[in-house]
Amino acid sequence: MLIDLPDDDTLYRALLDRDAAFDGQAFVGVRTTGIFCRLTCPARKPKRENCTFYPSPAACLQAGFRPCKRCHPMRPAADADPCINALLEALEADPAYRWTEGAVAARGFAPSTVRRVFKRQFGMTFLEIARQRRLGEGFLAMADGDKVIEAQHAAGFASASAFRDAFARLLGRAPGHMQDDALLRAHWIRSPLGDMVAISSRTHLHLLEFLERKALKTEIARLEKDTRGRIGLGRFEPSAQVQVELNEFFTGKRAQFDTPLAYSGSGFAQAVWDALRRIPAGHTRSYAQLAAQLGRPEAVRAVARANGANQIALLVPCHRVLGADGALTGYGGGLWRKQKLLEVERQYRDQPPVRSCASISALPSGS
Repeated sequence: MLIDLPDDDTLYRALLDRDAAFDGQAFVGVRTTGIFCRLTCPARKPKRENCTFYPSPAACLQAGFRPCKRCHPMRPAADADPCINALLEALEADPAYRWTEGAVAARGFAPSTVRRVFKRQFGMTFLEIARQRRLGEGFLAMADGDKVIEAQHAAGFASASAFRDAFARLLGRAPGHMQDDALLRAHWIRSPLGDMVAISSRTHLHLLEFLERKALKTEIARLEKDTRGRIGLGRFEPSAQVQVELNEFFTGKRAQFDTPLAYSGSGFAQAVWDALRRIPAGHTRSYAQLAAQLGRPEAVRAVARANGANQIALLVPCHRVLGADGALTGYGGGLWRKQKLLEVERQYRDQPPVRSCASISALPSGS
């Protein structure tokens, strides 16, 4: 088991409510049909006495159940709707294409259905994902030395002002205000779970966040204040290193990260982040367990605040913290990402615990 499941009555209520909190963490086997499903399956709900709950599809199969053909419990949830793969493949083939609802309809998909499916699975619509991807093309073009106007065209934006506005909404400043002699550099990283921004000095990684993270602009503003505005575009070695390590993580080749990190927080917050990094991949903890581990059992809320203040996603694995009842809890990158990260890490569960890598608490001067 990845987590200790709550009692069957709790899981049955989640099944009736189609509650996504346990999606990917718990499955139901229905004795009268011999089929097992996700708790979010749209099929008619079975009676309580006919349900048995399991922590994984493998456990369901071993108990003799067959996978449901409606909710496809053997596949990642995002693969269950054909519009997702079709549109994402089209986006990958031409990232600069300016998608509209008319273009979606021309592919044979109802725009309202696409909006609902993408919002449910990714926390954002397909058009928002496409716009984000185009912005990424411009970001990378400027990082390679292109001028703003060239980056605008590479991103498929119709006007320079629209490109500058989109860029500023993401990073909090227009592209022309990024420093050439930057102490920190921002780099765009693509991952199977969405695009990320990495900000590093020559020696340490200071930030790694998914673009939809609501606190991203605030976190970047804090780094700007620390460096007196000296943030530019490009890639220092820690960003290059973490990009390689993320690729290995998602392809099953790496359970731990060795990129050196720079912390920006109180001593207590840093202690929480170190405790998070000691949780082995494939395992989880509750806030109460972390507080007890730190010798501060009364500080559960403070641990939760420190967890939420983490600005180095995945490497400081705040996604490994669950609610006291084993349910998925808040995650800045979206609960759907938290679920999928835990699914990715199942394969690492039996590997030796990760070793702690170096971190610092202040910005390295002159780095």
